[in-house]
Amino acid sequence: MRKIVVSMWITLDGFVAGPADEMDWLLVDDHLQKYERDLVDNAGALMLGRITHADFAGHWPLVARDPDQPDDVRGYAQRLDALEKIVVSASGDTATWGDSRRLSHLDPDGIAELKRGPGGDIVVYGSLTLIRSLARLRLIDEIHLLVHPLFLRQGKALFDGGQPPARLELVSAEPFASGVVLMKYHPA
Repeated sequence: MRKIVVSMWITLDGFVAGPADEMDWLLVDDHLQKYERDLVDNAGALMLGRITHADFAGHWPLVARDPDQPDDVRGYAQRLDALEKIVVSASGDTATWGDSRRLSHLDPDGIAELKRGPGGDIVVYGSLTLIRSLARLRLIDEIHLLVHPLFLRQGKALFDGGQPPARLELVSAEPFASGVVLMKYHPA
């Protein structure tokens, strides 16, 4: 059965972006890029919220066709472009991107059916509202946090308040040369 895997870059103080979505604090090295490539190479689909889907649709297909991009970046972009994309959007106002389909809402039975489908895991990037909804419904099977060694002190938190605590079980922790630590968790 496929898993829903959330992969998120995060700071030590729990932020995934600055107040205006700044991501200039990211520490990208070869190890991090290899992790990202391996993740999508073994994936069967991307699940994205409407805004992240639009951002990706406006960027990755262009990178996939750009001969001036480094081979590893272009290969990653080509893999993203080839994956099935599941866009969660109540409004239906979604960007055009090949092999995309829309879910109007998250339904546990519908997600269970997706997970029984063929192919690799379903990877979730960005999409804070989607991730929070998946967590609230207990539909996340694995969380990969790429913890960056800095305090951002302000910005967009991965999770908001108002929900009861949720325990996680550490699966693995892998430090990268940049100081980033990849921590993989399952729900406890």
